[in-house]
This record gives sequence, structure tokens and C-alpha cells, in this order.
Amino acid sequence: MRRIVIRAGEVRAAGQLNATRTADAIWEALPIKAHANTWGDEIYFSIPVHLGEDDGQEVVAMGDLGYWPSGNAFCIFFGPTPASHGDEIRPASAVNVFGHLEDDPLVFKAVRGGTEITIEKLEE
Repeated sequence: MRRIVIRAGEVRAAGQLNATRTADAIWEALPIKAHANTWGDEIYFSIPVHLGEDDGQEVVAMGDLGYWPSGNAFCIFFGPTPASHGDEIRPASAVNVFGHLEDDPLVFKAVRGGTEITIEKLEE
């Protein structure tokens, strides 16, 4: 099992990566440091990974971790976005879901745009 920890300001959450090509590429790129952008209840930021769409999803689940090929971005989903209809969680365009948060995704509501964010391998 490949686990990560995401830190943004006072927020800390652990996540697990799945067994996909996208997850492999992100795991190999860790650690990553960036600045958060927000779009509704989504945080995203560019990462040094360049992949195309791989089983892209137009609607995701609360707590999903996605890679947005259009922006080479790591995305954390914790609620509706401006593109959502009703309660669904809809990215701007299809994302490769590569993992899921283990902790409460709603902690990311406290993160503002510009906050420094780090993702590291969680060593046990």
C-alpha cells in the first residue's frame, strides 16, 4: 500500500494511492511542494507530472485525489465545484482518479488559495 501525507497550512491529511499508471508517476515525483489554487470545494496545483487522460472521470467522489491532464495538476476533491450539478462533484474536465483521502476531506475547506502545500510519502 502506498500512502501519502498532504500538508497545507495547519491542515494535514493522509491518503492512499491506487494501482494505476497515474499513481505510479505521482509516487515517483514525490515529494512535491506547490501553492494551492481553489475552485469551489476543490484544491488543485501544478505538479511535475505530464500524462494524458487515463480512464478519465467527469464526476468524482468526496475525498478523491485526481490528476487533471489539461493542467498537469494534482486535485483534491471535497465538495461541489462551479461545474457541479446539485450535490455531484464535477471537475472542470475529466481527471484520472489515482487515490483517495483516508482522513476527513472537509478539513481542506480551511485552505485558502496561495497556501503552500506539500505532498510526501508517508513512511510507516
